[in-house]
Amino acid sequence: MNKVIAKKKYGQNFLKDEVVLQKIIEAMPHNNNKIVEIGPGLGDLTKYLVDVKSVEAFEVDTDLCKLLQKKFEKEIATEQLHINCGDVLEAWKSELIEESYDLVANLPYYIATNIILKALADPKCKNILVMVQLEVAEKFCANENDKVFGSLSVITQSAGSSRIVVRVPPTAFEPQPKIDSAIFLIEKSSDRNDEIFEGMLRVAFKQPRKTLMKNLSEIYEKNNLQDAFLKLNLAQTIRPHQVSTADYHQLHNIIQRNFNVRRDSTDE
Repeated sequence: MNKVIAKKKYGQNFLKDEVVLQKIIEAMPHNNNKIVEIGPGLGDLTKYLVDVKSVEAFEVDTDLCKLLQKKFEKEIATEQLHINCGDVLEAWKSELIEESYDLVANLPYYIATNIILKALADPKCKNILVMVQLEVAEKFCANENDKVFGSLSVITQSAGSSRIVVRVPPTAFEPQPKIDSAIFLIEKSSDRNDEIFEGMLRVAFKQPRKTLMKNLSEIYEKNNLQDAFLKLNLAQTIRPHQVSTADYHQLHNIIQRNFNVRRDSTDE
């Protein structure tokens, strides 16, 4: 078989390290959920996944689709594997699959964050075990007071718990990327679905070096913010990364209550 050349437009870096592949399998949650794999590439992870569970794979590269269909002809025939050829984000405009699933994948880095956020919002997705660039994994897994704690961290903590499984060097891939990667796991307990809350987070972390009060004052009345900060015992000099996820939710609730009171009084 001719050597497959990775395509830059699809952000292809094929994971070849058998030790890392085994670590992904070992970290998978124990349940009866189907597996969704996005960007199976050459099928190096797929061959392990189909030994464990049935897999619904999504591959945008038509050349790789043909390769995978030939390579996994037996698994496709027994319905252990189904390959969807096309853009997963197009498929995700409606329901991705009809049953509960875990997302397990070496994600294409250029769309990794978007895919993870969609999985967090999808009620059918129960767990997310993915390989991404290290700095992205750290943002999803950060805790309050970490320098990289931001909106992605709060969204993740709002949906469940997360942890980095293992850091992965460039040498694990062909071709080798210029950055380190990481496998991380999110175990969901709820779904990400509050667009108003996430809008507040985008404003809160827009300029992380400024105070949270300064950032939020751009769209909320300062009097209401001062009232909310006082109720939550938050210093007005506090930075966005120093505020806990629980306090962000309480802050949002207080702001929304004050907004509703002000709007109701204006309507009279």
